[in-house]
Amino acid sequence: GVLTGALIARWARLSQGAVATLPALAIPTTFATTSGRPWLIPLLDLPVWARWGAFFPALMATVLLFLDQNITVRLVNNPQYKMEKGRRKGNMLDGMHADMLIISGLTFVTSLVGLPWLVAATVRSISHVRALSIFDSAGKLKSTIEQRITGLSIHSLIGACVLFDKPRSVLTQIPTPVLMGLFMFLGTSALPGNEMWERIKGLFKDSEKAPKERWSAVPRSVSTLFTAIQIACLGAMVYVKESPIGVLFPVVIALLAPLRFALEKTDVVKKEYMDVLDEE
Repeated sequence: GVLTGALIARWARLSQGAVATLPALAIPTTFATTSGRPWLIPLLDLPVWARWGAFFPALMATVLLFLDQNITVRLVNNPQYKMEKGRRKGNMLDGMHADMLIISGLTFVTSLVGLPWLVAATVRSISHVRALSIFDSAGKLKSTIEQRITGLSIHSLIGACVLFDKPRSVLTQIPTPVLMGLFMFLGTSALPGNEMWERIKGLFKDSEKAPKERWSAVPRSVSTLFTAIQIACLGAMVYVKESPIGVLFPVVIALLAPLRFALEKTDVVKKEYMDVLDEE
């Protein structure tokens, strides 16, 4: 799809001229810092007040990295995918502490040289594991192909685009709208199987005719209320992220756990129902 879109955009530019030119990725031609600064960040050049002032944004970034990594790992290592290599059967926590230790070390190094932090690519990771899943004729997941070839290949190509000129020049030929379409496809293709998405669709279905789901034992009014709260939380996260106070975006994510606890304590959603609705 990306290749087809890029070829169509190139054909339009050649046949129609500059008026049909689409914006494309802006990538440096050489492997260097964008502004020409030294690779090592001169942290000691910052005034003392700025070092202390960076504490709060750094804390928010830490919360975001921690939650992003753990949420992605829990989604990918969900027992529904029936993966067993490198961990005990049915256990989602094996390896997570080692992953977090490696992420912490890499974040420290990249911060010193001003490179982007390594974060969990949630949508891409879910799409990857679903692409390796094997389903039966009824659409039920049977197993997942556990291998390292695709992961190694993907990150080798990413590394090549960073280090070598030719791959970077190829990327500059891909129009930005084509990439946005790819990202939209990845996002929408990862929705099926997501329980929040399935419950949102369930709001528009006849409960008597709709197929039974794992949470069907929960009263519909409770399921609807919980889903509405989730939608409101999602809207709040998007609003804050796109606002001038977007740096506080991790605060909204961090408040989700206290909110869940409060819903249980006030019996807005009883614990036995919460355990079913928020099992994943």
